[in-house]
Amino acid sequence: MASNVKSFQKVLDSTALAATKFIRRPPIDPATPIQGKPRVPGSNAFREHQDKEGRRLQRALNSVTHGKNIFVYNNIRTKQVVYSLTRYLEKTNLIKQCVYHGKKTVPATVRKDMWVPYFSVHFNEAQVGLNVYNHLRQFALLRQLSPPKEMITVTKEYLDSKRPADLRDQKQWDKLNMPRLGQIMMKKERAYALMNQKATAVADVAFVLQKHKEHILEGVPESAKGGYKTVKARKRRREALLQEAERAKEHENQVASLEEQLQVEISTDHNTPEEGSVKILWQDAYDAQCAKTWPDYVEHGQLRWTRNHMVGQEYLPVTKDEIIADGSFEQA
Repeated sequence: MASNVKSFQKVLDSTALAATKFIRRPPIDPATPIQGKPRVPGSNAFREHQDKEGRRLQRALNSVTHGKNIFVYNNIRTKQVVYSLTRYLEKTNLIKQCVYHGKKTVPATVRKDMWVPYFSVHFNEAQVGLNVYNHLRQFALLRQLSPPKEMITVTKEYLDSKRPADLRDQKQWDKLNMPRLGQIMMKKERAYALMNQKATAVADVAFVLQKHKEHILEGVPESAKGGYKTVKARKRRREALLQEAERAKEHENQVASLEEQLQVEISTDHNTPEEGSVKILWQDAYDAQCAKTWPDYVEHGQLRWTRNHMVGQEYLPVTKDEIIADGSFEQA
C-alpha cells in the first residue's frame, strides 16, 4: 500500500516565504470564477482578488510561528527602532510605533532605503516571545513619552559633537552654545535625542530577557496565561478558543495546500533555539556591547546580508572568544 507521508526534499522557512513576491502576488488560474465569472488577469477585479489571496496566505504562514520570532529594524537617518513579529515590515505596524515629536518625525510610509535590519530574537515558546514583544514596545514608548532628564539635557559631550570643525567658526559657536550647558535641549534637538533608540533597544532586550528568565527556562505555566473567574468570562474564553481553533485549522489547510503546490516542506522551527535558551542574531555583532551584561542562556549569532532590505537568515554562531560574551562588557 502506498504511503501518504510527504517526501519533499526542499525545506523553506515560513517567515521568509511569507515575504516573497510569490506569496504577496500568488498565481491565480484565469478560469477561476471571480465575482461570478472568470476575469481578465489585467482587470481590477482579478488584481483585487489576487491581493486578498496573498494576504490570506501571509496570515496562514505567519500563524505557524506567530510569537516565536521578533524582528527589529532601525532607521539609518533618525535611528528610530521598530519591532515586528513578521520578517517584513508592515506600514501600519511601523507608523504606530513612531511617536510624534514634531514635523517630519513620523514617516508617511515605509521606505526600504531608510529602514534596515538591526537584529532578531528567537524563542522556543510563542507565549514568551509575545510577552517580551509587548514589554519591548512598552519600554520604547515610555522612554519617549516620559524620558529621563539626563537624556534630554545638554552636556559637554553633546556640545563637543556639534561643534564646527572650522576653527574660525568655533569661537562664535562656543559663545552662543556654551551657556546652554545643563539646560534642556531645544525642541528639534530633543526630538532627535528621543528618536535615537538604537543603544537603548539593545539594553531593553537584555533586561527583558533577564526579567523573563523563569518562563524561558521552565515555560509559561497555565496560571500565568490569564485567569477567568466569572461565568460570562469563562464562556467568552471558551468561544474565543473555539474560534481560534477554527482559524488554526483553516491556516493549517492553507499551508498544507501550499506545500503540495510548491512541492516543498515549510519549516516551523527554522530559527528555534535549543530548549531553555534564546537566540539573538545580529546584523553587526558589535551592537551587542550596548548592553552591559547578557544572561547565560542567550545564544548569539550573525545574520546573513540580504539585498531586499529584510532581516536575513542565520549565517554562523558567534563564539565567546569573539565580540559577544556572556559576562560584562568592560572597556579596557
